[in-house]
Amino acid sequence: MATDLILGTAGHIDHGKTALVKALTGVDTDRLPEEKLRGITIELGFAELLLGDCRLGIVDVPGHERFVRNMLAGATGIDVALLVVAADDSVKPQTREHLEILRLLDLEAGVIALTKCDLPEPSWVNLVEDEVRDLVKDTFLASAPIVRTSVVTGAGLDELRAALTQAAHRAAIGVGQQLIDAPFRMAIDRVFTIAGHGTVVTGSVASGRISVGDELELQPGTVSVRVRGLQNHEHTVKEVHRGQRAAINLAGVRHDEVLRGQELTLPGYLVPSKILSVELKLLSSASHPLKNRARVRCHIGTAELMASVALLEVEKLDPGQTGLAQLFLTEPAVAVWGQPLVQRSESPVITIGGGRVLDPHAARLKRGATQSFAQLRRLASASIAERASAAVYFATLNDFQPRDLTRTAGVLDPVSAIQSLIAAGDLQEIAISPKRSLRVHRLVLKEIYERIEAALTRQHDCEPLRMAFDKAPLARQFEYLGSDALVEAVLAAMSRAGRLVMDEKGVALAGRGPQLSRNERQMLTQIIETYRAAGVQPPSLDEVRQQTPRNQAAVPQLIALAAAAGDLVPISPEFYLHAEAERHIRHALEERLSTGQGLTVSQIREILGTSRKYAVPICEYLDRVGFTRREGDARLLAERTTA
Repeated sequence: MATDLILGTAGHIDHGKTALVKALTGVDTDRLPEEKLRGITIELGFAELLLGDCRLGIVDVPGHERFVRNMLAGATGIDVALLVVAADDSVKPQTREHLEILRLLDLEAGVIALTKCDLPEPSWVNLVEDEVRDLVKDTFLASAPIVRTSVVTGAGLDELRAALTQAAHRAAIGVGQQLIDAPFRMAIDRVFTIAGHGTVVTGSVASGRISVGDELELQPGTVSVRVRGLQNHEHTVKEVHRGQRAAINLAGVRHDEVLRGQELTLPGYLVPSKILSVELKLLSSASHPLKNRARVRCHIGTAELMASVALLEVEKLDPGQTGLAQLFLTEPAVAVWGQPLVQRSESPVITIGGGRVLDPHAARLKRGATQSFAQLRRLASASIAERASAAVYFATLNDFQPRDLTRTAGVLDPVSAIQSLIAAGDLQEIAISPKRSLRVHRLVLKEIYERIEAALTRQHDCEPLRMAFDKAPLARQFEYLGSDALVEAVLAAMSRAGRLVMDEKGVALAGRGPQLSRNERQMLTQIIETYRAAGVQPPSLDEVRQQTPRNQAAVPQLIALAAAAGDLVPISPEFYLHAEAERHIRHALEERLSTGQGLTVSQIREILGTSRKYAVPICEYLDRVGFTRREGDARLLAERTTA
């Protein structure tokens, strides 16, 4: 079975890239009338080259500086580079820029072709070869063969085919079968329509495979489409896969609704985002440092987008430096972990750097977020386990699926990776309901636990006599977690871990709240029972103190503690009611007041079976809390009642 790879040309305008492709394949990749007229490549051209057990889909790119953006679109997904330098012209500006772009795209295999070697003297060709070798000495092409060719005489073409075969074999080792079995995605580099067929898009398949009839998705935009037909280099086929050029006839979308820069993908695989966390490198040849918040042109896949660069750990990147950053895009883009990108300056438009995506669906990171930065560096690791762990960390409380790790961490066996994370303790489960649980990174849980503990600490500090706090106000502080059920599940997990105490009365930090001795706890229980027994004729503070045989100084504090816990209700500075007695009073009066007739203090005293000594402060308390309102000497039921 042949190995399919993408070969991309690179080089300065009029250095013979298109003529060389035609000599190798017999295909003239200049297809536009303007290209024929002007003798230059403007748009991308495509051809196929068979080299034994390797089948190369060639992308011929324009060399003119005005069309570098088109070159970048064509360079997406290439496996092997063919750097072309004219022997009669030597190294030129776009030779250097194209080489830098190839370096930023993380290529490992390539060949250098010297074209037009029939024109200059051999001594001049030697000088050009030396200059080219000096140009590539610190790049992936440092040991690449330099083949002298002439499309006029045919010299060197067989040697070039042999060199390309060797380079293809080296590239094939790094590709492997796994990318063919990964989810399908293809960045679109051309869109057109054919009468009787409708919308056709072309691109280089980056991963996966599809067949006629498959359902796909256009992203960004989440447009559902169906594969109506497939071609590979003008041959109708039933399937296309990673490493092939594909023309895909789509059903379900008009051609004017599709743009270069969008991607065709398996439904649900790619997720649009306006924030990318990346590892950036500024080229050594850059004329200026890259400053924080600089605006740049970001080329990712076949898309070109404006972006603002947020450097995470420094204020600027000097030429040659690498650093962590976030790109804030003007429009959503789709990407996967490890995907290369190229940056060009806003003006003048020149290539200044690039890098690779670490988090393709990132949240904004703040300066000084050291733990997040450490996890971002783990995403740059060669270790699959470290990348998987970091990707789960950045998933936070989102209900991620194992398959997401392919997109977010480059993990091609996500099920095994998840099992390893669980075994290592990095991944923990929170039960949201009897049938649903959420997998969360242990460090994410630790951060949430610490925030909840900090919130409870503030409440304990403000109300030191409270034994517990209502869960509802606490839950409102953490609405950003997603749901009340999730907050409740986190609190339950913290309770099981002994980090807090939770019961029907509320929640409190373990070890916080009033610290009572055994004798004080007994006194508190006795005081509460005294008030319960007294009903609507409670003792005064002094009377309770006098009834206490010892440690009378602690009585006011214990009564305040019982009130803070909700067992007692203060109705005046001197009197407290047991909570049951207060509820009894409300119930008894509500029945009589609901008729609309007012009640005097004397009538209320008779209803409650108490004396004026208690009836007056009780009536004033009920007015104060909004249960009743006073009109003259009578009390009426208020329109709204509050506890």
